Amino acid sequence: MTTETLDAPRGGDWVDSDFLKQLAAVIRAEDSYGQWDDKSDADIMSEFIVTREERRDIPIIGDPDPEVMWRISKFYDAIGLMIEKRSGCMASQMQKMSHEGFGRIVLIAGRLVVVTKHLRDVHRFGFETWEKLAEAGEKVIADAVATIETYPEPARA
Repeated sequence: MTTETLDAPRGGDWVDSDFLKQLAAVIRAEDSYGQWDDKSDADIMSEFIVTREERRDIPIIGDPDPEVMWRISKFYDAIGLMIEKRSGCMASQMQKMSHEGFGRIVLIAGRLVVVTKHLRDVHRFGFETWEKLAEAGEKVIADAVATIETYPEPARA
């Protein structure tokens, strides 16, 4: 391990991303008492960064941590809001997770399923860098908006 690695900020350099801004806004909306007002977006979203070493240390036996389930929910809430901003169609999520850490998330716009994602090992949900977090969110958003553009009638129903 080099000195550069030790001095690097958690998750690498911050990325200017509409998705990361939306995710921060979704999380800040939960702070009704203003306790996070003095914290940076990187600070309040630091739990989304999970290094390879941390991922290996997380046991996958037992119920997923409620904090992990909260992070997954906020991640897909932000995606739903970005889909609405870009397409004009409100996309809401539904999720079903087993106590073993397996499940499925769908986002629905009107009568159209715009995102469907099977999750496994949710105990280890996270991203190595801010860039990977932003890319993952942007990819899901772009695919969903493309689906809405392909099938606009059911999405607007």
